[in-house]
Amino acid sequence: MAETFKGKIDVDIRDSVPDWLPFEPAKAPEGAPSVVYVVLDDVGFSAMASYGGPIETPNIDRVVNAGVRYTQWHTTALCSPTRSCLLTGRNHTRNSMACITEAASGFPNASGVIPPENGQLQEILGARGWNTYMVGKWHLCPDAEMNLASTRRNWPTGRGFERFYGFLGAETNQWYPELVYDSHPVDPPRTPDEGYHLTEDLTDKALEFIKDAKVLAPDKPFFLYYAPGACHAPHHAPREWIDRFKGRFDMGYEALREQTLARQKEMGIVPSDTELPPVNPIGTPEARTGPNGEPFPALDYARPWDSLSADEQRLFCRMAEVYAGFLGHADAQIGRLLDYLEETGQRENTIVVVVSDNGASGEGGPNGSVNENKMFNGMPDDLQENLAMLDELGGPKTYNHYPTGWAMAFNTPFKMWKRYEFNGGTSDACIISWPKGIEAKGEVREQYHHAVDLVPTILDALGVEPPETLGGHVQSRFDGVSMRYSFDNPSLPSARATQFFSMLGSRGIWHRGWKAVTTHPTISGWGQFGQDTWELYHTDVDRSERHDLAEQEPDRLRELVNLWYAEAGANGAFPLDDRGALEIILTPRPVLSPPRDRYVYYPGVADVPECRRSTSATGPMPSARSSTSTCPARTACSSHTARASAAMRCTSRTTGCTTCTASSAASSRRSCPTRRSRRAMT
Repeated sequence: MAETFKGKIDVDIRDSVPDWLPFEPAKAPEGAPSVVYVVLDDVGFSAMASYGGPIETPNIDRVVNAGVRYTQWHTTALCSPTRSCLLTGRNHTRNSMACITEAASGFPNASGVIPPENGQLQEILGARGWNTYMVGKWHLCPDAEMNLASTRRNWPTGRGFERFYGFLGAETNQWYPELVYDSHPVDPPRTPDEGYHLTEDLTDKALEFIKDAKVLAPDKPFFLYYAPGACHAPHHAPREWIDRFKGRFDMGYEALREQTLARQKEMGIVPSDTELPPVNPIGTPEARTGPNGEPFPALDYARPWDSLSADEQRLFCRMAEVYAGFLGHADAQIGRLLDYLEETGQRENTIVVVVSDNGASGEGGPNGSVNENKMFNGMPDDLQENLAMLDELGGPKTYNHYPTGWAMAFNTPFKMWKRYEFNGGTSDACIISWPKGIEAKGEVREQYHHAVDLVPTILDALGVEPPETLGGHVQSRFDGVSMRYSFDNPSLPSARATQFFSMLGSRGIWHRGWKAVTTHPTISGWGQFGQDTWELYHTDVDRSERHDLAEQEPDRLRELVNLWYAEAGANGAFPLDDRGALEIILTPRPVLSPPRDRYVYYPGVADVPECRRSTSATGPMPSARSSTSTCPARTACSSHTARASAAMRCTSRTTGCTTCTASSAASSRRSCPTRRSRRAMT
């Protein structure tokens, strides 16, 4: 009981006095604001027009114009780690999220399980009387727990969300998603031919969740975590949205960088003397090798635009148009949420936060792909085959991703992209609006902040003290600091003094306007971290990390490198892991049940995730995971998403159970006639 019983208990109830207070659920303070987190995926710093980019997002602009946007707000450079920070206020390695959950390595910094002592925002607010809802991408659950036989302890409903509708892994097919409703899988309510798209579906459910409670308790505040798949690959969008951007990227990605930077300077997004770094700032496969001759990662460079053929340019431009349509379409759904809040009089006292979880993605490689799973399987894309699919890009027959040149452009003016601790991987849009609590409208804020700062900010704005215990667990300290001081004070210095970064072998440290960062390629397998080259930048004036001052200020660089090691130790960041994607994915991990040679499947039951379908006699088969680090055994033909559609059902669901042996399942991953496999092969 939260309160002590203060009534009177006698033998006879007639002589007793009740006290309901200890038994009542918590109630939020009268007039408490609601909170909406909009967490976009792989949307680079400069994709949106509000940050100087080429893609109009008029509904996100409504949030911009009613609040403040930050130009030095940072993430971890990867999705699961950042999302853990957004919900806990602790650094990602303290959350045991050094990488995505599918790449867990069995160490305290990378188990894929957020410790209960790092309570999450929805758990805190739910215990204080807010309703808590989530729709969209979770990606904070170990891969072994993404199935119906597993515990739900790390599902959204197990970590404080009262309602959930979305997907548990890193990505999903936007036309045929792998959906979970609260605690069980469900099919999409419609097909693409009937007008289905996941972002619209998620928005429908978000509005439904809110309205369900408002009918009964119209004054009760809520916390909504709205996390669409946009704009993570696959880039899927309705054709009419893609066509809105036809011809908009014909100038190429290098020219787009220049145009974007010019707009950013005019808007005050970056200092007026900011310069663009080269398109391949840390090397190329031809120009650089590892300390022992290891190859430079084949995907982590961009091809100069003028080196492309006319057909390649045409294909690459369409890939950018598809991405823009995906983001524009998501913005329209965000507009539906804002419309509801405004029409019902709730917008004035609702804190709306719009962020991205990392920089634009370089996972498309230098050539992009009509089916990115070819890349993950080591199969090169064929230009003529891709050109033949040009009109299908963004539709149900493709699983597409743009090339790295567009990632650089959508991260203007920064270096590199998602996974890297240069600003291209970590510097992201952050917009906060609260009409009742923030006087500033449409203003820019330059204070340096990080994803860990949002939880303390929200609690500060709500007047909620961080709990000492939560669910019986003594709570750890926050790493974040409140950003509320900056809402109406643009000139105050940053409350944050230091922030450490570590991701897949890339490392960085920011301290009072200066940053040291390594040039170590991610997932390269190079190791030898003691031989890394560290660069030094004065990011207060050099946001694009263009001018390396390591030779001019060796003492300052040495101090920052030492500080990185101190912060890494304090945040449990070791061991460092830069292994290649294949080695990471094939790392032995806990499995739900031991290997066996007989598998029984029943009709009329829930989908069996392919990664849990069967194991070989010698151990788990390589699993097709919903992850950015994709299984090399994943089917790689260009029509695989069609086979992952709702039409791919068990062909004998009305019959009795059928058994499959491990040997037959291992010889043909699609041999079992009774297996349901609607799962999105991401």
